[in-house]
Amino acid sequence: MPVRFDHKIVLVTGATSGLGRDAAIAFAAAGAKVVATGRRPDAGAETLRRMREAGGEGIFIAADLGRPEEAERVVAAAVETFGGLDVAYNVAGISGDAWSRCADYDINAWNDVIASNLSSVFYCMKYEIPAMQRRGGGAIVNMSSVAGVDSTPGGVGYVASKHAIVGLTKAAALEYAPEKIRINAVAPAVIETEMLTAGIAAQPGLEDSMIVKHPIGRFGQLAEVTRAVLWLCSDEASYITGTTLMVDGGYTIHAAGG
Repeated sequence: MPVRFDHKIVLVTGATSGLGRDAAIAFAAAGAKVVATGRRPDAGAETLRRMREAGGEGIFIAADLGRPEEAERVVAAAVETFGGLDVAYNVAGISGDAWSRCADYDINAWNDVIASNLSSVFYCMKYEIPAMQRRGGGAIVNMSSVAGVDSTPGGVGYVASKHAIVGLTKAAALEYAPEKIRINAVAPAVIETEMLTAGIAAQPGLEDSMIVKHPIGRFGQLAEVTRAVLWLCSDEASYITGTTLMVDGGYTIHAAGG
């Protein structure tokens, strides 16, 4: 039976596209009251339209979560609008410079990636956790990546930020487990998105070289990650905290095996 989130209040960051948008719609369809946030108001309005089309209830708040005051504002809006916060899915992030080696990596690009991918998650958790404490518990899922448990040359900012998400998740999970707040991460491999499609179209041969790293023989789908996240956030996963769930078609075990 599909998991349900009736009467639950859910915050989804990075909800203007891709994994964040897909999850916001899925949570809304599962009965949650959803607070969706992202940087782009027009794209956020489309997410909100789809949430309502799915039969859900929610709001969209435009915010840059790389700034702590914006994270505080979004969580406060969730509490003010719906009365609290039960679940948070911290998705927001950017890829940054995927090709430069460490010594050539632009410092501004590094700062942008760390702010968007890592600091934003810390800022969100800093304000999400107290809201959940007032509810007597909750569940948080943070977005890592296969790059958070493995690595390839290039993209040191992204790799560093996603490794750090795993550590941040484990530390916070230990701190708040006694208070019934479960904190986990997901680590997807390559997922089919509009951005991926455009990148593949621009670089002949890229698709084949990427698929071969996935033993399952294909890229992942948005819904495959979303279903894993909803399960982790549900009571069905009530004994799971501090873990990083690989949603990767075997990518990491393939890499480990050489």
